Amino acid sequence: MMTRQNASAGAETVMLLVGGGHAHVAVLADWAKRGAPAGVRTVLLTPERHLRYSGMVPGWIAGQHAQDDGLVDLAALAARAGVALVLDRCTGLDPDAQLVRTAAGEAIRFDIASFDTGGEGQAAKLLGDDPRLIDVRPIGAFVDRLAALGPLTRIVVVGGGAGGVELAFALRNRAGVSLPPEVTLAAGRAGLLPGFAPAVQARAAQTLAREGIVVLAADARFAGGAIVAGEQSLEPADCIIAATGSAAPAWVRASGIATDAVGFLAVDAHQRSTSHPHIFAAGDVAARTDRPLAHSGVHAVFAGPVLAANLRAVLAGEAPRRTYRPRWNNLYLMNTGDGSAIASYGPLAAEGRWVLALKHWIDKRWIAQYVRLAQMA
Repeated sequence: MMTRQNASAGAETVMLLVGGGHAHVAVLADWAKRGAPAGVRTVLLTPERHLRYSGMVPGWIAGQHAQDDGLVDLAALAARAGVALVLDRCTGLDPDAQLVRTAAGEAIRFDIASFDTGGEGQAAKLLGDDPRLIDVRPIGAFVDRLAALGPLTRIVVVGGGAGGVELAFALRNRAGVSLPPEVTLAAGRAGLLPGFAPAVQARAAQTLAREGIVVLAADARFAGGAIVAGEQSLEPADCIIAATGSAAPAWVRASGIATDAVGFLAVDAHQRSTSHPHIFAAGDVAARTDRPLAHSGVHAVFAGPVLAANLRAVLAGEAPRRTYRPRWNNLYLMNTGDGSAIASYGPLAAEGRWVLALKHWIDKRWIAQYVRLAQMA
């Protein structure tokens, strides 16, 4: 195994950012705007040169965005921030020896590390294996595989959360096809949009029915080579799209670092490991121990600037003080694929073209800030 020596004679502090997720782009932006902390060498370890913003993927499927519209150029942003880029994937962590192992067989040593790798897809584990199965995670591979598919006649989407609902709408309105495919949404026993207000659930159900999307409140699985929901066969199906959430990466639990009950990296209110204070985490790989927080991209986006401030403080020898406190309710905007969208805010629901216009404005503004920063001389 090769070892990447990042510091010289111990004079340089090494800050290792593992993963190019929604929170870490905020760290790169902070370094670019304010300058990297003095005496610190920052390294970004990520398998992809670009971050794909998941919130724009349904719009791409429905022909509202180009395939590359939702990309943040991590390589350019890292260069602008003075951050060294290593294109590889984390496969192991030794929190006590302070090193990360990569798929290429390297061991990268660090003084302070932050993880924003996301979770892992769990579709095959939950449903069984089948060549037609496409997991939404990782989102980049999902987009590449979907883009390579020709016309589809019948599609099954598994997962009744906001992600599954948006994908069902988008695939029903898939751009570039002469006939819209038949779409079935296997929402699971928890039903449609669990955790959302009844008004939002009702509006989504009405719109799904209007679009001709069949919704089944039963868990999907493969049985005898066929996709079924409960005891009902969903065959024939050209492909099965799984929006079943993320599982914790196996290397997190194997590392011996503190985790929650299902293996996500346990962090406190400052995104700091509860067992190893030189390690931070945000996004889907992390689990806050001070409050329940859903694995959602919206939380990673808002946690990013907080994480950047806390990392800067620790690198200066100070205690982290910033905390991401979610609003009492978050605004969710679900693209219905037909030029409209559904808004959810607490008990309130709304639908219309103006909602989609708002969603596009928010999404493009988020992307544009990093594009402008990466392009600055």
